[in-house]
Amino acid sequence: MSRIGKRPIPIPAKVTIDINESHLTVKGPKGTLERDLPEKVKVEQDGEILNVIRQDESRTARERHGLVRTLVANMVEGVSKGFEKRLDIQGVGYRAQAQGTKITLNLGYSKPVEMAMPDGIQVAVENNTQVIVTGIDKELVGNMAAKIRATRPPEPYKGKGVRYLGEFVRRKAGKTAKGKK
Repeated sequence: MSRIGKRPIPIPAKVTIDINESHLTVKGPKGTLERDLPEKVKVEQDGEILNVIRQDESRTARERHGLVRTLVANMVEGVSKGFEKRLDIQGVGYRAQAQGTKITLNLGYSKPVEMAMPDGIQVAVENNTQVIVTGIDKELVGNMAAKIRATRPPEPYKGKGVRYLGEFVRRKAGKTAKGKK
């Protein structure tokens, strides 16, 4: 039995769930999320609790049991609280600016990097060096934060680049430190 899959999902107040065969709709104060559920797994609502149940003991049903439970739990949490990823920009002259649904990153390239945010994702900038990506879909928030980080990943010699807040970058010694005796 899947340890994750058998855990019930509590439904907070102000969140409504609509289960239509293999289609799940979750509505809450922050917005609405929809997802088609894979076969061999179904979601049942029991009062203020959601349970994910697999229909048989086949390999595919066991594989998807924990996955579906996590996806549904993320949907419920997203429409009630939302998700947030913070990025930190380090480097002399490196900065970011947010204008509506666009973010402009000055990261030492010859031209600034402009990125448009997809629907449902908001971006904010604090102190020109801290980027905050928020939204109700955990997958979209994580993917957008990863795309921003990929524009200039942190390098190991000086530590310059875009990193997640709290991320540790292992530093390397340069050429001069290696050759000395």
